[in-house]
Amino acid sequence: MATWSGIRNKLENDYLAESLRGHIQYYATSYSRSPDHEGRAAIRYDGKDIIKGCYNNYWLKAGQFPRDEKYEKRMQMEYAYMDDTALKLGVFDQRCFYSAFDEFDNQSIEKSLASENLIVRIFAVLDRRVGKRRLAKMKEHILQEPETFQEFFAIRANAEGIKLQTGDKNDMEIVDGTGN
Repeated sequence: MATWSGIRNKLENDYLAESLRGHIQYYATSYSRSPDHEGRAAIRYDGKDIIKGCYNNYWLKAGQFPRDEKYEKRMQMEYAYMDDTALKLGVFDQRCFYSAFDEFDNQSIEKSLASENLIVRIFAVLDRRVGKRRLAKMKEHILQEPETFQEFFAIRANAEGIKLQTGDKNDMEIVDGTGN
Protein backbone atom coordinates (compact mmCIF):
# COMPACT_ATOMS: atom_id res chain seq x y z
CA MET A 1 0.00 0.00 0.00
CA ALA A 2 1.15 3.51 -0.76
CA THR A 3 1.93 6.03 1.96
CA TRP A 4 -0.74 8.49 3.08
CA SER A 5 1.23 11.39 1.60
CA GLY A 6 1.25 9.57 -1.75
CA ILE A 7 -2.47 8.83 -1.55
CA ARG A 8 -3.26 12.42 -0.58
CA ASN A 9 -1.11 13.74 -3.41
CA LYS A 10 -2.96 11.59 -5.94
CA LEU A 11 -6.38 12.57 -4.55
CA GLU A 12 -5.65 16.31 -4.35
CA ASN A 13 -3.47 16.73 -7.44
CA ASP A 14 -4.00 13.90 -9.91
CA TYR A 15 -7.69 13.15 -9.45
CA LEU A 16 -9.32 16.26 -7.98
CA ALA A 17 -11.23 18.49 -10.41
CA GLU A 18 -9.36 21.67 -11.26
CA SER A 19 -12.23 23.79 -9.92
CA LEU A 20 -11.80 22.23 -6.45
CA ARG A 21 -8.02 22.40 -6.11
CA GLY A 22 -7.09 24.38 -3.03
CA HIS A 23 -10.61 23.96 -1.64
CA ILE A 24 -10.81 20.21 -0.91
CA GLN A 25 -8.32 18.62 1.46
CA TYR A 26 -8.13 14.97 2.48
CA TYR A 27 -6.89 14.16 5.94
CA ALA A 28 -5.90 10.89 7.59
CA THR A 29 -3.66 10.08 10.49
CA SER A 30 -2.94 7.28 12.90
CA TYR A 31 -1.94 7.77 16.50
CA SER A 32 1.18 5.86 17.48
CA ARG A 33 0.20 5.77 21.16
CA SER A 34 -3.26 4.41 20.42
CA PRO A 35 -3.89 0.64 20.51
CA ASP A 36 -3.39 -0.77 17.03
CA HIS A 37 -2.44 2.75 15.82
CA GLU A 38 -6.08 3.79 15.49
CA GLY A 39 -6.61 7.14 13.88
CA ARG A 40 -9.01 9.47 12.16
CA ALA A 41 -9.87 10.73 8.71
CA ALA A 42 -11.72 13.67 7.20
CA ILE A 43 -12.57 15.45 3.99
CA ARG A 44 -12.42 19.22 4.35
CA TYR A 45 -13.88 21.94 2.18
CA ASP A 46 -12.26 25.34 2.65
CA GLY A 47 -10.88 24.23 6.02
CA LYS A 48 -14.19 22.89 7.37
CA ASP A 49 -14.65 19.17 7.98
CA ILE A 50 -17.53 17.93 5.80
CA ILE A 51 -17.13 14.36 6.98
CA LYS A 52 -14.88 13.22 9.79
CA GLY A 53 -14.51 10.03 11.66
CA CYS A 54 -12.38 7.92 13.89
CA TYR A 55 -12.45 4.36 15.06
CA ASN A 56 -13.37 5.35 18.62
CA ASN A 57 -16.58 7.03 17.44
CA TYR A 58 -18.07 3.59 16.86
CA TRP A 59 -17.74 2.76 20.52
CA LEU A 60 -18.58 6.24 21.82
CA LYS A 61 -21.75 6.52 19.76
CA ALA A 62 -22.86 2.90 19.94
CA GLY A 63 -25.09 3.47 22.96
CA GLN A 64 -26.75 6.59 21.52
CA PHE A 65 -28.71 4.84 18.78
CA PRO A 66 -31.02 1.84 18.62
CA ARG A 67 -29.02 -1.30 17.98
CA ASP A 68 -29.32 -2.82 14.56
CA GLU A 69 -27.53 -6.14 14.82
CA LYS A 70 -27.62 -6.75 11.07
CA TYR A 71 -25.97 -3.37 10.41
CA GLU A 72 -23.38 -3.88 13.16
CA LYS A 73 -22.51 -7.32 11.80
CA ARG A 74 -22.03 -5.94 8.29
CA MET A 75 -19.83 -3.12 9.63
CA GLN A 76 -17.66 -5.66 11.45
CA MET A 77 -17.44 -8.09 8.53
CA GLU A 78 -16.97 -5.51 5.79
CA TYR A 79 -14.78 -2.87 7.37
CA ALA A 80 -14.61 -1.03 4.06
CA TYR A 81 -18.41 -0.80 3.84
CA MET A 82 -19.27 2.85 4.27
CA ASP A 83 -22.79 4.13 3.87
CA ASP A 84 -24.49 7.40 4.82
CA THR A 85 -25.17 6.21 8.37
CA ALA A 86 -21.50 5.37 8.97
CA LEU A 87 -20.37 8.73 7.57
CA LYS A 88 -22.90 10.74 9.60
CA LEU A 89 -21.93 8.91 12.79
CA GLY A 90 -18.23 9.25 11.99
CA VAL A 91 -17.65 5.54 12.51
CA PHE A 92 -14.77 5.28 10.08
CA ASP A 93 -11.07 5.94 10.33
CA GLN A 94 -7.96 6.27 8.21
CA ARG A 95 -8.04 2.59 7.23
CA CYS A 96 -11.44 3.15 5.61
CA PHE A 97 -9.88 5.91 3.52
CA TYR A 98 -6.99 3.66 2.52
CA SER A 99 -9.36 0.87 1.54
CA ALA A 100 -11.66 3.26 -0.35
CA PHE A 101 -8.71 4.79 -2.17
CA ASP A 102 -7.41 1.37 -3.16
CA GLU A 103 -10.80 0.51 -4.69
CA PHE A 104 -11.10 3.95 -6.34
CA ASP A 105 -7.55 3.94 -7.74
CA ASN A 106 -7.92 0.47 -9.27
CA GLN A 107 -11.18 0.75 -11.19
CA SER A 108 -12.93 2.93 -13.74
CA ILE A 109 -14.68 6.15 -12.78
CA GLU A 110 -17.99 4.50 -13.77
CA LYS A 111 -17.47 1.69 -11.27
CA SER A 112 -16.40 4.18 -8.60
CA LEU A 113 -19.56 6.25 -9.10
CA ALA A 114 -21.62 3.07 -8.62
CA SER A 115 -19.65 1.69 -5.66
CA GLU A 116 -21.44 0.54 -2.50
CA ASN A 117 -18.71 2.32 -0.54
CA LEU A 118 -19.87 5.93 -0.17
CA ILE A 119 -16.31 7.21 0.34
CA VAL A 120 -15.37 5.79 -3.07
CA ARG A 121 -18.39 7.53 -4.60
CA ILE A 122 -17.39 10.82 -2.95
CA PHE A 123 -13.85 10.51 -4.32
CA ALA A 124 -15.42 9.91 -7.74
CA VAL A 125 -17.84 12.87 -7.77
CA LEU A 126 -14.92 15.17 -6.94
CA ASP A 127 -12.78 13.60 -9.69
CA ARG A 128 -11.69 15.59 -12.75
CA ARG A 129 -12.90 12.75 -15.01
CA VAL A 130 -16.49 13.59 -14.08
CA GLY A 131 -17.32 16.48 -16.35
CA LYS A 132 -20.19 18.93 -16.58
CA ARG A 133 -22.23 16.67 -18.88
CA ARG A 134 -22.02 13.76 -16.46
CA LEU A 135 -22.85 16.07 -13.55
CA ALA A 136 -25.89 17.31 -15.50
CA LYS A 137 -27.06 13.72 -15.94
CA MET A 138 -26.44 12.97 -12.27
CA LYS A 139 -28.49 15.96 -11.11
CA GLU A 140 -31.64 14.34 -12.48
CA HIS A 141 -31.46 11.66 -9.79
CA ILE A 142 -29.50 13.41 -7.04
CA LEU A 143 -32.42 13.52 -4.60
CA GLN A 144 -32.41 9.72 -4.48
CA GLU A 145 -28.80 9.72 -3.31
CA PRO A 146 -27.69 9.68 0.35
CA GLU A 147 -27.54 13.13 1.97
CA THR A 148 -23.77 13.08 2.38
CA PHE A 149 -23.31 12.33 -1.32
CA GLN A 150 -25.74 15.16 -2.17
CA GLU A 151 -23.60 17.53 -0.12
CA PHE A 152 -20.44 16.63 -2.04
CA PHE A 153 -22.34 16.76 -5.33
CA ALA A 154 -23.48 20.31 -4.42
CA ILE A 155 -19.89 21.34 -3.67
CA ARG A 156 -18.76 20.02 -7.05
CA ALA A 157 -21.74 21.44 -8.95
CA ASN A 158 -21.19 24.90 -7.44
CA ALA A 159 -17.49 24.76 -8.30
CA GLU A 160 -18.43 23.99 -11.90
CA GLY A 161 -20.98 26.81 -12.06
CA ILE A 162 -24.03 24.58 -11.88
CA LYS A 163 -26.42 26.48 -9.65
CA LEU A 164 -28.44 24.80 -6.95
CA GLN A 165 -31.82 26.11 -5.96
CA THR A 166 -33.17 24.85 -2.70
CA GLY A 167 -36.44 25.41 -0.97
CA ASP A 168 -37.78 22.66 1.14
CA LYS A 169 -35.16 19.91 1.36
CA ASN A 170 -37.48 17.57 -0.54
CA ASP A 171 -37.97 20.18 -3.27
CA MET A 172 -34.28 20.76 -4.07
CA GLU A 173 -33.88 21.69 -7.70
CA ILE A 174 -30.58 21.91 -9.53
CA VAL A 175 -30.34 24.12 -12.57
CA ASP A 176 -27.38 25.10 -14.66
CA GLY A 177 -26.52 28.62 -15.72
CA THR A 178 -28.56 28.32 -18.95
CA GLY A 179 -31.83 27.79 -17.09
CA ASN A 180 -32.05 24.07 -17.96
